[in-house]
Amino acid sequence: QVQLVESGGGLVQAGGTLRLSCAASGSIFSINAMGWYRQDPGKQRELVARITSGGALNYADSVKGRFTISRDNAKNTVYLQMNSLKPEDTAVYYCNADIRTNSWSHVDFNYWGQGTQVTVSS
Repeated sequence: QVQLVESGGGLVQAGGTLRLSCAASGSIFSINAMGWYRQDPGKQRELVARITSGGALNYADSVKGRFTISRDNAKNTVYLQMNSLKPEDTAVYYCNADIRTNSWSHVDFNYWGQGTQVTVSS
């Protein structure tokens, strides 16, 4: 009913730039928040950046000053601008969203995308 589709991942050299996109589609009444998480094999998934419907921002300390999250509410899309990439940024990046799917139930449900691979070479 709700689908999150990521794009923009790839292979870049250290110091390079990537921009990730995540578009939400399906039965969407409103989106409370969207964000990005990342995970390396064998490690815990961690929050990278999050933005609420009101514009509140949350970044992991490791990406502050380098990554920027933004939203296009009309397109139900969230972006992650990644500058000055480092090898330690290598991971699968997952889009996440808290979405209200109808007008009568005041409950948000959490959804995940399939992930997009980001690889930063040294």
